[in-house]
Amino acid sequence: MSEERVKEAAEESKASVAEEKTVRSETIYEGRLLKIRLEDVALPDGRRKKREIVVHPGASAVLALRRKQSGEEILFVEQFRKAVQRSTLEIPAGTLEAGETPESCARRELLEETGYSAERFEKLLSFFPSPGYSTEVIHIFKAEGLRKVEERSELKVRFLTLEDAISRIKRGEIMDGKTIIALMLLQIETASGK
Repeated sequence: MSEERVKEAAEESKASVAEEKTVRSETIYEGRLLKIRLEDVALPDGRRKKREIVVHPGASAVLALRRKQSGEEILFVEQFRKAVQRSTLEIPAGTLEAGETPESCARRELLEETGYSAERFEKLLSFFPSPGYSTEVIHIFKAEGLRKVEERSELKVRFLTLEDAISRIKRGEIMDGKTIIALMLLQIETASGK
């Protein structure tokens, strides 16, 4: 979905659902990555509510594909995530830097996390991972024509087939939302013969 389409969808949604009006907004936390705003809002029926909103700059994720004689493989990184107290298996991803486009972010993160670059990038979609409390938008790109350009040792990098990755989702070994969305898109694309 293009940036324009995301904005159009947001406008269509505003027109079809009663909007909450912000009465007061205060930043109650400002960190390196995100801010937290406390907002007092007026509902259409006149009631007042408080909303805690995480302000996030957005992120890009990369569904990086390698073609081999035996078939297509997907590039994953394994890393410890403090928030969930475990290692996760995910597609490469990272936060947008100030002034950076989603595609530039995707290219940078692929290289920084894995040491790979890609010849072709195609935007697949953008989505809100948690619209109930966060402004974050994640942009997913498909990358093909991978080539190793530098060695990275911080994150463990591995390639899996789509079948193996789907099995790992079912077993609870892959629980990262952006990764699951990207894999489901690839599965749909594969099933439709694209």
